[in-house]
Formats: sequence, C-alpha cells, structure tokens
Amino acid sequence: MTRPATHIWRLFWWGVTAARHRALVGIEVDPNTPVPVKRMAKAARWLSLTGKSGEPDYAAAFQKIGPAAIKLGQSLATRPDLVGEDAARNLLSLQDSLPPVPFAAIEAEIARSFDAPVATLFSHIDPVPVGSASIAQVHRATTTEGRDVAVKVLRPGIRERLAKDIATYEWAAAHLEELGGEARRLRPALTIANFKRWTNRELDLRREAASASELAEGMKGFEGYCIPSIDWDRTNGRVMTIEWIDGIKISDVEALKAAGHDLPSLARRLVLAFLTQAISAGFFHADMHQGNLFVRPDGTIVAIDFGIMGRIDRRARQWLAEILYGLTTGNYRRVAEIHFEAQYVPSYHSVDEFATALRAVGEPMRGKPVSELSVGQMLDGLFAITRDFDMQTQPHLLLLQKTMVMVEGIATQLHPQINMWDVSAPYVKSWIRDELGPEAALADRIREDFHTLLRLPALVRRLEDQFPPKGGAPEPPPLPEIELVWERRPGMGRRWLGYLGAAIAGGVLVWIASVAGWLG
Repeated sequence: MTRPATHIWRLFWWGVTAARHRALVGIEVDPNTPVPVKRMAKAARWLSLTGKSGEPDYAAAFQKIGPAAIKLGQSLATRPDLVGEDAARNLLSLQDSLPPVPFAAIEAEIARSFDAPVATLFSHIDPVPVGSASIAQVHRATTTEGRDVAVKVLRPGIRERLAKDIATYEWAAAHLEELGGEARRLRPALTIANFKRWTNRELDLRREAASASELAEGMKGFEGYCIPSIDWDRTNGRVMTIEWIDGIKISDVEALKAAGHDLPSLARRLVLAFLTQAISAGFFHADMHQGNLFVRPDGTIVAIDFGIMGRIDRRARQWLAEILYGLTTGNYRRVAEIHFEAQYVPSYHSVDEFATALRAVGEPMRGKPVSELSVGQMLDGLFAITRDFDMQTQPHLLLLQKTMVMVEGIATQLHPQINMWDVSAPYVKSWIRDELGPEAALADRIREDFHTLLRLPALVRRLEDQFPPKGGAPEPPPLPEIELVWERRPGMGRRWLGYLGAAIAGGVLVWIASVAGWLG
C-alpha cells in the first residue's frame, strides 16, 4: 500500500507543474472550492513562481504531468460541473500524444506477449509508428498471409505507471469528498472510480477488440458506417491487430471536398450513427474525435480506437430519448417529470420549479436560426442548474454528453448549417413511438410475463430445496441459544465475576466427586 507521504509528494509535484501553466487559478477563485484546497493551490502557485495573470492552459498542464494525467484530463473534459466550462472546453483540445517508444522495444513487446518470433506473425512491420499515444502506439504491418493491418501495442511498463498514479488520484478524491459540501455533491471519488475502470479497460487490448466486435455487430444494418475487422489470432492483452483503413481523416474537409464526397450527407449520417448506437443499442463509441474517424473512397465512415465505450441500460435510454424530444418540442414539464422519475433530482424539490428552470435553458434557443443552436450550449445550461437542485453526477450521461459535443463539432465542421436537433428529432420521435408506444408496452408486458412463466419451474425447485419433504433422517431438536463468554454485550463486564465464580464452583464439585469416587 502506498504511504500517504508518497501521495502528498506526487500531488505537490503535479500541483507545481499545473501552476506553471496557470491551471490552478480557477480553483483559487471558485467560491465553492474547499478552503484547504484553495490554500494548497495558492502554495503551489507560489512555489512555481508563477503569477495569477494570463490564460490558464489546462491541456498543456495535463500533457506535461504524464500519461495518466492525459487520460484523466480527457475524462474531466466531460465534467464542466466539476472543473468549470472554460477548463472543460480547453481539455477537449488535449492531444493524447507522446514521443514514440523505440521500435526495438515495441518488437520485443510483441514477441514477449505472443511468446513467438515476430517473423512468424508479420512479414513486415513499419518501424515508424502512425500514432503514438499515452497508453499505446500503432504501426502499419503486413501479416504472413499478406493482409495489411494496424498493430496496436501497449507501451512497456505503462500498466505499472498508471496504477501508481491512479492510486494517488483515489487517495486525493477520497480526502476531497470528506471535506463535504460541494465537493461531496460532485462525487470526485466516483469520477476517479469510473476513470480507473475506463483506463483498466484500455489497458487490456482484448477488451478493446471485443468492443470493436460488439459495435460492429450492433451497427451491421446501418448503411455507410463500419468498424474494421479484428485479427483475433494476432490479438492479446498487450497487442491488438486490426484491419488497415485506407481513407481520408474526417477532419480534412478540403481533401473530402476534392474527393467529391457529399459533406452534408456525411454530417447527417455521423449524427444518426451516434444516435443509433446510444439510443437504440445502448452501446456507443465514446471517443469519436476527429482523429478516430475516416471516410473511405465510397463514402463509408469508418471508426477506429474503441478503448473508451459508453453503455446505458434500456430504462436510461428511454429517459434520455424523452428528455431530448421534450427539449426539442418545448415540453419542459415532461422533461422535469422524467428527471424526478429517474431520481436525478431529489424528491424534496418541486417538479414545477424544475420545469421552469429547464424552460430558462431551452426557450432562449428556440427562436434562433438553426445555425445558432447548439447541443453543447444546451448541455452547459443544464449543468448550470444542477447545483440549485442538488443533482448528483450521472457518469453514464456525462460520457454521453462528451460524445454528443464531439459529434456535433465534427458535423458542424462538415456542414456548418446542420442542426443536431433537426437531424435527431425525427429519429428520437420514431424510437419513442416504437419503444414506448402502446404496441411496445403490450409487447414488453407479454415478454415479461412469458419470462416469468419460464422462471416458475426453477422457483418451485428452489422452494423444494428450502423446504424438503418429511422423511429420511429425523430433524435435530432445537438447541438452546448459549451466550458465549467472548460475545461482548451491554453489561458483560459486570458479569465476569459471576462467570469466574461459577467456573471455580464447578471445578470444586468435580474435584469432590472424583475424590469421593477414589475413596469409595
């Protein structure tokens, strides 16, 4: 177990590094920051010899601190309620890139993980990586069968390094939450717990490969969007081999235009692909930034990098669809009711007051041209009212919010006149009709009752096991409950003399009886 002194030293060093990029200024001036945290932020600024003036660069600070901080910064980009809107916006620009590991070390890692020479797996691997991130780097390769693939390899020692840093994050979050107040409402310990889970998932490349396979299966019927196939024979926990993609990065708008692609169609298809994943399947690619999306010559959008995936259950998807549709149609009362049904807002608040607060967020955007409407703007407004209504953080919705903002940003870059609401409203309305309409409710009831009937035989067997029929060995008689001397109960201390006296008296009686028998 890591000693507290080690955690404090790490936090001190990270704090000084962050202060050099003026990344602690917001903590110092925020009235909701606990006083001890403010003092530590101010001390770090003094030690860094940096003043409070100038624009904070949160992304540069996290980049400087190291790999775990880069991943944490990407996670915090989904928490404007925790780090502030300016910091969250800046963190969205955080580039997950580090200098590459020497190819000899990568080659050795591949051979060690498969316990086989690299030449038996690949006829050629390009020593120059096509990508070098904080956790892994990617090389283009050709298999011994002649297929072009991308090989993703974990950085040597990265698991151990991240484990140390995350242990300190957990320690700091637990202490921060114990300060109470706003720190407890924002649940930093839960944020770090989710971050740890996502990071551990990224550190097992078999999980990433499985996520790609599951997403490909879920999107099989969606035209114009695909997932590269996995080479399972060349994939393990430290190495993942996936189909090589030839295409144009979706961020290269000029190249897409030159290739003759229909940009408005691409933008619309990207939005609908995200909605299909999030609302229909409940399993979505949660890292849909510009570097992870390509466009093939035939116009197909191809997604890569499935280390971060989001999952929401069916009931939460129903709430989400109704919230989105209610906001697009101005039915704020229904949106407020859903928040209370989902227990996102504590029951001691007023539904009507919450509906009015939602109206204050939605109405200013309703009369504007579609080019001025923004999902990100709407979500920022929703975060602003969470504090007033004691809404605790919902991690699955935060990851969804981050992805929605990413998708909207890419879609707007492709087609500046697009509006997420115009594209999503018909889809959401159709899904609500199919999933929440009378026919769907009847189908759900029939399915639930049928499953209940199927469970009846097993229930009867469990009852029989619990209450077996009479017969066989006789049941033992009920035994009296004897209070043991080591059971600590109220008043126990006062009875020790009684127990001691009874033991001595019993011993004397046994001795007398044995002597009498010997004399007799």
